[in-house]
Amino acid sequence: MSDPSADKAAIFEVVNNWVLWRDAGDWDHFATVWHPEGWMTATWFQGRAEDFIRVSRAGFEKGVNILHFLGGWTCELAGDRAVSQVKMTIHQRATLDGVAVDVACIGRFYDFFEKRRGKWAIVRRQPIYEKDRLDPVDPAVVPRIDRDALMRFPEGYRHLGYLQEKNGFKVKLGLPGLHGPGVEKLYREGKEWLAGSAQPGTPL
Repeated sequence: MSDPSADKAAIFEVVNNWVLWRDAGDWDHFATVWHPEGWMTATWFQGRAEDFIRVSRAGFEKGVNILHFLGGWTCELAGDRAVSQVKMTIHQRATLDGVAVDVACIGRFYDFFEKRRGKWAIVRRQPIYEKDRLDPVDPAVVPRIDRDALMRFPEGYRHLGYLQEKNGFKVKLGLPGLHGPGVEKLYREGKEWLAGSAQPGTPL
């Protein structure tokens, strides 16, 4: 018999381990939070978890500074499947035309989980981007912003996308935000996953 409390505790542990191991560069442990076909979507990456680990490790070793902080958490269970949501903030420090800046992007990690052979792990992770801001590290030195380029990005990750493209990343547009068809589609996919759909939606 399934124990919902134990299942939720195991899922919550995976959610926390994702952030701690990824941000610490503990790649061997980080690989354990995913099922083999796991899929990761981010502003700058969309693909298999194994490839996400590889490129994250390469960036970490080059000094790319992207960190995460978690907040409130909830989870819906349906047998050996679950949908987990956790509030998060993505913090990235980089430079804009030589000026060091910090971007803080607030949102949620929306995760499709499955329990296989007694182990809960992530099948698909889709961030929801709600709002963000950009601040100079030294308040006396303000970066120059190309407003036309800035406004190309959705409101939820406008400054994060701008900073990342300025630093050589290719940023995907149209990712789910607080409102709109993107997040509504994601919610439908989550319900279908809990109801037994063959796939965890259509990963972006």
